Amino acid sequence: MTTRIVIDSNVCGGRPIVAGTRMRVSDVLDALASSVSVEELLEDFPYLTREDVNACLAYGARAVDHTVVQAA
Repeated sequence: MTTRIVIDSNVCGGRPIVAGTRMRVSDVLDALASSVSVEELLEDFPYLTREDVNACLAYGARAVDHTVVQAA
């Protein structure tokens, strides 16, 4: 299985990116949050695939899914 999201300290300051590109996960998520459609993203960035966009969404979902610990 190919990992679509990678972190390389030498690329984009070590931020998560789509493998083989300099497209940051945060850029994809920001675009989607700003009402840019997946189709528009794929048209504007032809090196991205629908699977890349889905991987960014999954990465974002996992990034915010953490245990919340509250002090008693």
